[in-house]
Amino acid sequence: MLRRVASFVVPFALLLAGPAAAVALTINNAFRPQDEFKLDPWFSIGPIEFNKAVFYVIVATALTCLTMIYVARRMQTRPNRVQTAVEFAYTGIRDNITRGNMDDRMAAKWFPFIAAILLFIWFSNMLGYLPLPTNTEHKVDILGVELPTFALFAATANLSVPLVLTLVVWLSYHVEGIRRKGFIPYLKGWIPAGVEGPARIPIFLIEVISHFVRLVSLSVRLFANILAGHLLILFMGGGLVVLLNLSIVGSVVLGLVTGVMAVAFFLFEVGLVATLQAFIFATLTAIYLGAAVAEEH
Repeated sequence: MLRRVASFVVPFALLLAGPAAAVALTINNAFRPQDEFKLDPWFSIGPIEFNKAVFYVIVATALTCLTMIYVARRMQTRPNRVQTAVEFAYTGIRDNITRGNMDDRMAAKWFPFIAAILLFIWFSNMLGYLPLPTNTEHKVDILGVELPTFALFAATANLSVPLVLTLVVWLSYHVEGIRRKGFIPYLKGWIPAGVEGPARIPIFLIEVISHFVRLVSLSVRLFANILAGHLLILFMGGGLVVLLNLSIVGSVVLGLVTGVMAVAFFLFEVGLVATLQAFIFATLTAIYLGAAVAEEH
């Protein structure tokens, strides 16, 4: 992935740096941006190993729980500003995500689950754009104490976290469908009405494959979007200048352009992508749950 990014940005950098810098261009092989996503162990408690990914998951989980508890305890007859915002979000999730994809009984049952997933992913994504002291590979010495440096990292930029969330969703909608219809009728429901004879076999196999493909599409969509956003910010925010090892003039020229692009990418990721990906994941969860109990395919 890094080589593909470099293949696009190097010609652009050469154009900005000018012919003189292009002749003297050397790639800085000591710079390894992929190490930003390496999970060095911090400490272990029995079989459980703690690293920065675990730290971000714990923080996102705590923020999700605290938010839901805080909201539940602050409900008033006369809404304040916080409650007004909460009710607006609640109505949006209830009407657009849950009720829009399943009946009212299913919506009431699965609303807490879907809302919790949306909040957890949103907090995980947003935390990824806050510089936190989690870089233990490059430390800074302050009064004789080595402290980790600030870095950008998101738990959802690690495939294992979106994959676990996807597995929970995948198992949930299959269990719900089997509980509602029974095992055999649920499997029969994968074949569209009107398909008869030998054609039912390949259609059923295609449906089986499509359900397993959901494991990939749901998890990789979230993972790839957050990872790509972090890589773009990393390269535009100075990583590209270090990687290309340009002269002082070339570094300044390239840095001015990529610095503006880094700010634009950062605002785009925070303002749109982080929320949009949480919304898409929650919406697809509701769609899968609603389709599992639907009477028709």
